[in-house]
Amino acid sequence: MEETDLCGSSIFRCDQRLCSADVLPSSEVRARMEVSVLNFLEFLTSPSPAVPHLSLIKRRLDNTGLRQGLVNDVSSIFLSHSFCKRSLMRTKEAKAFIRVWKAMELCFQVLERGKQVTQRELFYRLLCESPDYFTSQAQVNMAVQDLVALLHCTRQSLGIMASSRGAISGRLKLLDPETGVIDCSVLGSAGYAISGDLNLLQKLIFHSDARYIIVLEKDAIFQRLVEDQIFNQIPSILITAKGYPDMATRFLLHRLSREFSGLPILALVDWNPAGVAILCTYKFGSASMGWRPCDVRWLGLRSEDLPSLPVSAMNDLTARDLQISRSLMSSRMLPGPHRAELEMMAAMGKRVEMEALYYRGFGFLGKYVAQKIVRVLHASRVRVLASESVSTP
Repeated sequence: MEETDLCGSSIFRCDQRLCSADVLPSSEVRARMEVSVLNFLEFLTSPSPAVPHLSLIKRRLDNTGLRQGLVNDVSSIFLSHSFCKRSLMRTKEAKAFIRVWKAMELCFQVLERGKQVTQRELFYRLLCESPDYFTSQAQVNMAVQDLVALLHCTRQSLGIMASSRGAISGRLKLLDPETGVIDCSVLGSAGYAISGDLNLLQKLIFHSDARYIIVLEKDAIFQRLVEDQIFNQIPSILITAKGYPDMATRFLLHRLSREFSGLPILALVDWNPAGVAILCTYKFGSASMGWRPCDVRWLGLRSEDLPSLPVSAMNDLTARDLQISRSLMSSRMLPGPHRAELEMMAAMGKRVEMEALYYRGFGFLGKYVAQKIVRVLHASRVRVLASESVSTP
């Protein structure tokens, strides 16, 4: 199949400029797999037989575009129609080409049986069945990403469960069809462990009287705020992925944002490039055809907080920090305020972690959150009023 045909093919539902990974029923995914196999066989049995290559949507920043929501401020990353290839005829790509078909075959079997597997389980199955092609988890992960790019569907649609580190707490009650009602405010500092089964997360029914959703980069900060029961002082739902956001945590946050569309989503991250990267992943989604975006606002740490912290709380930027910063700065989608913060980090050569706030006492973290919420939401209202006054004739 030629690349131009691939773009217009009925098995790939995408417009002429942008595409994304779709959440699809099992029958649709299996149909796309079958069509891919038939297309491949058609090439082999044609009057002029040839081994076709696989045209995959590039999962790189230089192939991304930003789509702004029409109804709200939620923006999301989509991938444009720029392709890379997996070819059997190229020595370096031959095994990667075969891995895609091997992974597709196993995912087809999983979907046919109505089951789900983790990528780790997928690795051990492929290691046993195809040891000549799979020797590491990284190879399986790449084959799965290639399948996502080929079929334009999510990993969940392939029957692959998301592993999750995430937790949630605060003013939220979950109605779980299997375990009944779960009150997240009484589960202790560890909170409610977010399942990696997206189908289960999809079935949860939410009840909440919260006024805010607070996203926390670090588990230690999450546990501190839960231990202090900040959600009773500031009616809120607290959620953390304990670092870089996994798919299940992002999925649950997206569901909360839809269910409680009026609640501001506010993020607390370290003042370093990794913190900005985490914030952007929640806000825009993933460049590698990842999950849904949310309108997440940056609560802290921000450069405006630095004067209240001792110089000793600042650490030098690492080589990894600089690498992340360069990658973020190269993106045309990075918001201006985020770019300004990164530029200041680079100019100072410093980074600051959330724990630096304990310099003001262990009880200060809750006060800091309350002060920042007032400041951020006030600034937001001022911008809205200014915008309305400009648009009014």
